[in-house]
Amino acid sequence: MFIGLGSGQASAQATPPSVSASPVAQHRAVLDQARTQSTRQDQLIKEAMQQVMKQHDIAGMAIAVTDHGTRRFYNHGLASKDTGQAVGNQTLFELGSISKTFTATLATWAQAQGKLALSEPIQTYLPYLQGSRLGQVPVLHLATHTAGGFPLQVPERVQNNEQLKAYFKAWQPEYLPGTHRSYANPSIGLLGVIAAQRLGQPFGQAMEQKLFPALGLSNTYLNVPAGQQTLYAQGYDRQGAPVRVNPGVLADEAYGVKSSSADLIRFIEAQLQPDALDKSLQAAIRSTQVGHFTFGPATQALAWEYYPPPVSLDALLAGNANEMALRTQPVMTLNPPMAPPADAWINKTGSTNGFGGYVAFVPARQLGIVILANRNYPNAERVRLAERIATILATRNTPETP
Repeated sequence: MFIGLGSGQASAQATPPSVSASPVAQHRAVLDQARTQSTRQDQLIKEAMQQVMKQHDIAGMAIAVTDHGTRRFYNHGLASKDTGQAVGNQTLFELGSISKTFTATLATWAQAQGKLALSEPIQTYLPYLQGSRLGQVPVLHLATHTAGGFPLQVPERVQNNEQLKAYFKAWQPEYLPGTHRSYANPSIGLLGVIAAQRLGQPFGQAMEQKLFPALGLSNTYLNVPAGQQTLYAQGYDRQGAPVRVNPGVLADEAYGVKSSSADLIRFIEAQLQPDALDKSLQAAIRSTQVGHFTFGPATQALAWEYYPPPVSLDALLAGNANEMALRTQPVMTLNPPMAPPADAWINKTGSTNGFGGYVAFVPARQLGIVILANRNYPNAERVRLAERIATILATRNTPETP
């Protein structure tokens, strides 16, 4: 199935007002058509949202859309079954691996400030890895999951920073750097450690005191403050039991961000229009979107993945399938690295045991979509829902003839 995202126009066009009408009447008619269209689109998006929630027993969901600078919010269900609190624009959800896009941004921000070079070997910034196999790997590969074969999770035996250092020092690659993609929390986690160190702060402070405010995010956290706990949605596992993310080594760096649909759509708008930000942050955001490797149907940027046109639903489903996270994939190097085409679909999934999220944006359409839920449900359903929303918003309905 082809996703018609290039121009945002469908074949059906709105019928223009009669040329015999006065300019005021014509203007009113155009406004009425726009309102009718928007109302119908909202209805269709809500129906699609509620259908997914029903199918997967999701307690609460928040969707935010930005379309040429206009934001729309769709909230349904409960943030907590126990309290009966409804989901709203400010409800906090665990982002899971969507957090990786923030960690990558912190690293490229450090690079834009001249404090880090992703091309340098890791041992340049972590002397304890001097002479180790990992120490010789360029930092870039930590952001693209191509360091050489890290496992998905930090091993359970690693419970503190000293054990983590010993693990990294002893690590032996299965592949040469830049030849295979192994989706991994340890590598992106180590990227966050390096970035924060180069910025002179612990990772949590660098994110909450520097990066989030610089992005204009006022309701995004690693550690939700006591005063905001009532906004923190309750997650539910696959059996429907309440659950929250477990703290662990590199959890903050790899999957620890909590945010709202209102804040996250601002982050997506920054991806679409970074020019309003500080110049170093503009450079940082653009750097995260540059592709360095291809795997399957997708291109691996720094945490982000993108799909060049023509974009198909099948390609999105394949690229976001579980096997892409659970199995190592061979990659092809892009030389030189390639910024995404304007009509590429750029996305990231994220999950914890009790939450499931998905974000996507298309620069040429100035379209961004955020989907957050307090249940971990299949990636394929998130992708289908986003594709459905994009299709609805690309449609121009023809009004009925009176």
